[in-house]
Amino acid sequence: MILKTYQIDAFATKVFEGNPAMVVPLDVWLDDALMQKIAQENNLSETAFFVQSNDIYELRWFTPAKEVDMCGHATLASAYVLFECMGYEKKEIVFSTKSGNLHVKKEESFFVMNFPLQPIVPCDIYDAIEEAFGVRSKTIFSAMDYIVIFEQEDDVLFAKPKMEVLKRLHRRGVCISATSRQYDFVTRFFAPKFGVDEDPVTGSAFTQLAGYWQGVLGKDRLSAKQVSSRGGEVRCEIKGERVEISGEAVKYLEGEIRI
Repeated sequence: MILKTYQIDAFATKVFEGNPAMVVPLDVWLDDALMQKIAQENNLSETAFFVQSNDIYELRWFTPAKEVDMCGHATLASAYVLFECMGYEKKEIVFSTKSGNLHVKKEESFFVMNFPLQPIVPCDIYDAIEEAFGVRSKTIFSAMDYIVIFEQEDDVLFAKPKMEVLKRLHRRGVCISATSRQYDFVTRFFAPKFGVDEDPVTGSAFTQLAGYWQGVLGKDRLSAKQVSSRGGEVRCEIKGERVEISGEAVKYLEGEIRI
């Protein structure tokens, strides 16, 4: 079996920045165990697989360790492959996923993803977060992930969390954030339970962050940067109960998997 593959740097304007994702277009679904092995072999934070079904594309995402219910950067990468590599001609792509239908359109060099906003609720894991980061936060929320707000941008920039502590927590990952001198906010994301100690740019996290920072800053349009070592800029626009998450992307690799 030979499978076409594309490695795309999402939320990037040039290679070696943003978040790399492998995209594997399929004619029919493979066995789940085989897709997990491919993701493990790729050893990127996400490998995306999609299959066309009439006018939509069924889309699934796998970390090296397990399948996830939502992923932003691999959705952006999949849209890039369809628009830029496979000649998709319509204005908008509809992906059918475990998180419902996700829409992506292209506006100049940006790929604009329309995702549902996730409500966040306060939670009490203050001691665990202080143990992990060495900084006590007064503002922590829970949704798909834990959202931790620090008072200083430097607390985010220079954080060196203890991964063994984060692995004990119940959610998918921990997202830390603070207001920024250059952007509306900065953020970083850690998911060691899923085999990803630090994710370079986490599109799905902005479905939780955007609503919080809208309330704090009073803005529907937000600029952000995920300040991992690779880094990536993200634009968010709140539209009712949904959020448009935008970023650019570049192709790093095109090849074949032989199984």
